[in-house]
Amino acid sequence: MSSPKISVMYRREADPTMLAEEAMRVEALGFNTLWIVEDCFYMGGISQAAIALASTTSLKVGIGINPGVAHSAAILAMEYATLARAFPGRLVGGIGHGVDVWMKQIGEDVASPLTAIEETTSAIRRLLRGERITVNGRYVKLEDVQLQPPPAVVPPVLLGVRGPKSLALAGRVAEGVLLAENASPEFVRQSRETMDAQRTTPGYIGVYTCALINDDDPVRAIRTIRGVVAGWNANGVTAETARLPFAEELDAMAKAGGAADLEANMPDTWVQQLALAGTIADVRGGIAAYGEAGANEVILVPMPEWDWSSWLQSVAALIP
Repeated sequence: MSSPKISVMYRREADPTMLAEEAMRVEALGFNTLWIVEDCFYMGGISQAAIALASTTSLKVGIGINPGVAHSAAILAMEYATLARAFPGRLVGGIGHGVDVWMKQIGEDVASPLTAIEETTSAIRRLLRGERITVNGRYVKLEDVQLQPPPAVVPPVLLGVRGPKSLALAGRVAEGVLLAENASPEFVRQSRETMDAQRTTPGYIGVYTCALINDDDPVRAIRTIRGVVAGWNANGVTAETARLPFAEELDAMAKAGGAADLEANMPDTWVQQLALAGTIADVRGGIAAYGEAGANEVILVPMPEWDWSSWLQSVAALIP
């Protein structure tokens, strides 16, 4: 596997009035893609993507992710197609199950999230390819629908999923997957195996990971990231950590004392498996490990309390 592309996420808590200017900075610094998120109840994904695309000339913009059940398949296909026609080759679509509690809040929770995301993704990709379709599914119902016109350059659609059934589904119905923070290189490897078993050609993997560089005080960077990783794992093992060699120890530590116990006691080796921190050489090594495990793109994530401007400048040094 070649070296993964390096991209960044624009956080959900950020100021939308600064998005155009910051997208231009991300482009000027040479990052591959600016990823935006559609978390309830912050900023809309399509509107953010439109701002970022319109303010740049070559930067790719990824939507990571639109909750599939919160959008009509036909309308989301129209939105993707509009952006893809206006900015050919620069949009990456992303669809996910949606966080259960948020979907319940907006009355969009479903009995079978797997069926819903399969029907939604399949319909959107068929429409983007220009097909005229009729669908009578459990959650998607379309009658004689065709985009007018479809985009000449069809945007890829990735699934933001984590469970084995969802990863296998991504292999069948999408171009690839977006893996959330807390994914180790080993989880990337497992995800690739599960996804690619359903495909004739390798799928695309983008992985989000929190990153912090401090050449002057790498111990401080690791200590800062330790608190972040502890928070992710405060309730015990997740899909991302369940098959790691230290999964049982992590689970026991979390259940005994939660995030505080993890932050105080977990080894640095655990922290550096689940995030990127330390010197620039340490972080480059972590990115390389993701690439060796099968990641095509590493999406660097800042924490909301960090200064975005200085953080962005520091991680730009990672770009070859």
